[in-house]
Amino acid sequence: MGDGMEEIRSIFDSAFLRKLEQLRLNTRKLMNTKGSGIRKSRSKGSSVEFSDYREYTAGDDFRRIDWNAYGRFERLFVKLFMEERQAKINIFLDTSASMDWGTPHKGIQAKRLSAAIAYIGLSNFDSVSLFSVNHRLVSVGTSMHGKRAFRQVLDYLEPLPFEGTTALNKAVTEFNGSGGAGLSFVISDFMSLDGMQEAMKYLQYRKQDVLLCQILAPEEISPAVRGGVRLLDRETGEARDITVTDALLRSYDKALTHFINDLKAFCFKRGITHMHFSSDVEIENVLTALLGR
Repeated sequence: MGDGMEEIRSIFDSAFLRKLEQLRLNTRKLMNTKGSGIRKSRSKGSSVEFSDYREYTAGDDFRRIDWNAYGRFERLFVKLFMEERQAKINIFLDTSASMDWGTPHKGIQAKRLSAAIAYIGLSNFDSVSLFSVNHRLVSVGTSMHGKRAFRQVLDYLEPLPFEGTTALNKAVTEFNGSGGAGLSFVISDFMSLDGMQEAMKYLQYRKQDVLLCQILAPEEISPAVRGGVRLLDRETGEARDITVTDALLRSYDKALTHFINDLKAFCFKRGITHMHFSSDVEIENVLTALLGR
């Protein structure tokens, strides 16, 4: 993935960070759990125990503004109640060698999407944890809170290497789920040697609402190669010489469509959100599509 820290830093350049400032998560569409962070509980606030305050956000119920606090601080605050608990957001990022490929680089785009989700969660006063996975759970970015923790997110994501094989069933089930119920994003190409279904069932068993973000490079979606080529497996190093014909490309397209549709059907059956996109799609457009699910 490049050969220097300058390229790594450019993953989260100032233009990207400015875009994050413009993103707002419509959490009513995204979350099925009870209220959390700036999310409002489905329960009536007046029927539960008062807990705390937070600053007013556009769309909040004016009836819950504390005008005494406004008189003291000249800022709007709303009352929080016990059912408005902080959400726990877990982001599982595939850092296997197969993600180290594509133009635009699908691994870099996956890191950007991870950062964007984390930023929005932290802005919403949620707890965010990051997990690097390949054939195992490689590392963990411990639970982070508040917008100031976003620097920790970047420091965790930037140096992550893309290496090893993909075994999502094994890697994700090493997650201990100790944080309790929450929202889990899994960002991967899902080209996993041991599949992914058991991993997703495990996350649901751990009381996670699961969202799969499948990212593929444009070259994987629509290969432009013809004639004699040598294919090299990014993860195993295995090489194979083939002759690319129109008939072979049609077979490849059929197999890829079947692969995506199988994943989509599994997710539909399990009540899991699934979306797939090309690495040449802007991250803000990916999030907009995700919010519409």
